[in-house]
Amino acid sequence: MQQVIEYLENIDRQLFLLINGFHSPFFDKLMIAFSDARFWIPLFIWLLFVLFKAYPGKQMLWVLLAVGVSITLTDRLSVEAFKEVFMRYRPCYNTEIQSMVHLVKDSCGGRFGFISSHASNFAGLAVLFTQLLKFEYRKIGWVLAIWVAIIGYSRIYIGVHYPADVIGGFVFGSVVGWLVYKGFSRVTDN
Repeated sequence: MQQVIEYLENIDRQLFLLINGFHSPFFDKLMIAFSDARFWIPLFIWLLFVLFKAYPGKQMLWVLLAVGVSITLTDRLSVEAFKEVFMRYRPCYNTEIQSMVHLVKDSCGGRFGFISSHASNFAGLAVLFTQLLKFEYRKIGWVLAIWVAIIGYSRIYIGVHYPADVIGGFVFGSVVGWLVYKGFSRVTDN
């Protein structure tokens, strides 16, 4: 089993170095922007607008509560149930590859990176929004999947997460987003 884990970690490390190794000043700035939640404010505003149309009145309060619950669960649990438990160093803190990491930002973040909170938070929201809007906007899932993939890729590119950190965040966040939607559906009888 140990050999399998080492083999997977080696693949993860090599894939990280490949993605992180392709950089340019233009893409450095672009990927920092993609990693910043403020960059996505226009998308959030549009999503809130369409949610207000789809869920008028008191239903919108339940939607906002579901969004808050999803963000809280993905953000807190990605740290407390994963980062603080697995204690897997971020690439920029891994002394074996530290000198090969192209760190785009001034700081690397906390010492541990599994799972990516960015990936978890945004995947949770993407799944929740997809479920909430699937009847009004049939292709919203594809749009939000691309959005989440861009954010995940940016986290690897800027040097703060391995691909497995991001994939783990996607899986965990997606499960949370789906469970929150199921809870929302029970409460609102949707």
